[in-house]
Amino acid sequence: MVGWGHASENPKLGDLLTQKSAELGRDITFVGPQSSVMRILGDKIGANLVAQSAGVSVPPWNGDGLPADLDENNRIPQSNFDAACITTEDEAVEAAERVGYPVMLKASEGGGGKGIRMAEDELALRAAWPQVLNEVPGSPVFLVTLCKGARHLEVQVMSDGENAIALGGRDCSTQRRYQKIFEEGPPIVADNDIFVDMMKAACSLCKTLNYKSAG
Repeated sequence: MVGWGHASENPKLGDLLTQKSAELGRDITFVGPQSSVMRILGDKIGANLVAQSAGVSVPPWNGDGLPADLDENNRIPQSNFDAACITTEDEAVEAAERVGYPVMLKASEGGGGKGIRMAEDELALRAAWPQVLNEVPGSPVFLVTLCKGARHLEVQVMSDGENAIALGGRDCSTQRRYQKIFEEGPPIVADNDIFVDMMKAACSLCKTLNYKSAG
């Protein structure tokens, strides 16, 4: 296995296991997403860039329309990634005026409620800027429109790097402090046609990254 718990989201572990298998001279296949995939999809900015490049719908954000341009190692060029980052308070205000309030200001490496603030107007956004930076020091920052009344629905996928299939999904909307409490399957809150489109989008994303795993 690539990992369990928090380690399952750490691409360095996958790199280490691959290195050790080469040193031992053994042909070992690790179950889990490739490290390159974890690096991209584990980062919120990178995930948005790859998703919109794959034709997957994403909410309006400061990086609308920017390409991922993945290289042969499934990495986003640094210049592309930097173009999707907000580096100053004034840039955040400019982006919010373009996508429209209310917005969410987010640290790309944040999670569990850290590095995320809602802003209804410019005054609130300027107040949120230092809070987000201080909660996740050194993290890139981006801004996205607030989706009100949203549900957290996930698609289950299986892919061998060439072929990807969707195996239904689950509703993970019941949360406390941005952490899931329980998950329900199948997700019946969305119309079937909508969820079918979601499954197609998930498969498209898998193929873009040559994803090899269950996820």
